Amino acid sequence: MTKVLTAAEMRAIDARTIAAGLPELVLMENAAHRVVEVLEREFAPLGEQRIVIFAGKGNNGGDGLAIARLLHSRFRPRTLDVVLAAEPHPQAALLRASGFTAIHATIPERARQATLVIDALLGTGLTGPAREPYAAAIAEINTGFPLARVVAVDLPSGMDADTGRAAGAVVRADFSVTFTAPKRAHLLGHGLGRVTVAPIGTPEAMLEEIALLRNEPNGWRHLLAPRPVEGHKGTFGHVLAIGGAAGKAGAIGMTGLAALRMGAGLVTVATSAPVLPAPELMTTPLEGNWPLAGKDSVALGPGLGADPRVAGLVRDCPLPLVVDADGLNALAGALPAACAGPRVFTPHPGEMARLLGRPVGDRLADARALAAATGAVVVLKGHRTVITTPSGLAALNPTGTPAMATAGSGDILTGLLAALLATTPPWEATLAAVYLHGLAGELAAAALTERCVIATDLLAYLPEAIRRCA
Repeated sequence: MTKVLTAAEMRAIDARTIAAGLPELVLMENAAHRVVEVLEREFAPLGEQRIVIFAGKGNNGGDGLAIARLLHSRFRPRTLDVVLAAEPHPQAALLRASGFTAIHATIPERARQATLVIDALLGTGLTGPAREPYAAAIAEINTGFPLARVVAVDLPSGMDADTGRAAGAVVRADFSVTFTAPKRAHLLGHGLGRVTVAPIGTPEAMLEEIALLRNEPNGWRHLLAPRPVEGHKGTFGHVLAIGGAAGKAGAIGMTGLAALRMGAGLVTVATSAPVLPAPELMTTPLEGNWPLAGKDSVALGPGLGADPRVAGLVRDCPLPLVVDADGLNALAGALPAACAGPRVFTPHPGEMARLLGRPVGDRLADARALAAATGAVVVLKGHRTVITTPSGLAALNPTGTPAMATAGSGDILTGLLAALLATTPPWEATLAAVYLHGLAGELAAAALTERCVIATDLLAYLPEAIRRCA
């Protein structure tokens, strides 16, 4: 899976690459070539474009000036103007040496008809809001070129590389071209457009120690391989789903149905309801002993209500167990320091705040802290769901949609996870379940609109999500 970097990690990797013998100028030239390749692919013929490049004084501006030189020498656009927001980067001398003279301190009127604007003002080093003259240049990019598409070099100027947020003005991009690996902002931010990650010569070995990944099917695709021909329902796991107190049986019913749809061979639901939404689901009384014998995994919490047995089950159950909803609420103030079997906790931000005893701050840091404290894999749900292990390995999930902000979506995820946990180690099971859950939501939203999706619709689109990932 793809590594995801902080700004500091990117700076350190660049420094190590340069120290290993790849000069900074070569890295800059490579970056410029990669951007021009994207421009050629997306906006050909470049000779017909009217292009404006905004360049700052740092390395991002140097990339922009190198891009201008390549465009001038190779494509001769109809117009090509470079606007310097600050004193020029040394690359400006190379650009002028190429015979290019359209370098300006202010925007010439003819440039207002640009069809393509390149944002090379500010890179990953920005802290705090963009200051003048950059703030004014960002405003010009956003409002001053009504005919233009905007391509950001590395990331839109004004955006924090680590959070994806902006303290002030930020460029709204149609495309972003970043280098070596995505930064956190490329997954967490908005207004980046289509993101391309391009290699510029950094050795892959320099990324090995990075502990944050982008969740991608290549990390768990093998879980979707064809089943063995001699398999039977016992081969694919028996899930016990516990929840569904009086008036809330629908929650655990969705969990059980999701476990079946994800491929569990058998599902037993401990619930107070005599009838559940699928005849394939077996039931056992919620108020009786929870039958762990013969089961391969447990889903605990959806619709459960308050039950004094929860903390003991989470601590002592030897089976893989996914804890959600009321199961998590029961652990507030009583988090287990160690458990008898593998655990996956799946809090939304409100449940996470109750577990932490405070509001969620840095989502990644908080998820890592909870995982380290409990020994569980933690799934902090939300935009770009965070998945973490007790060792600190983490992944940001790229799938999902606001259409999934509907009652029962989390119950569906719990069932998907429980089915995979019955036969798969927790890390891989969690990555696969979270990704497929989000992709099924995207497919449902595309077909039904974001407004009309309900939780059980996710199961109708799960098979297509699996096909796309297998």
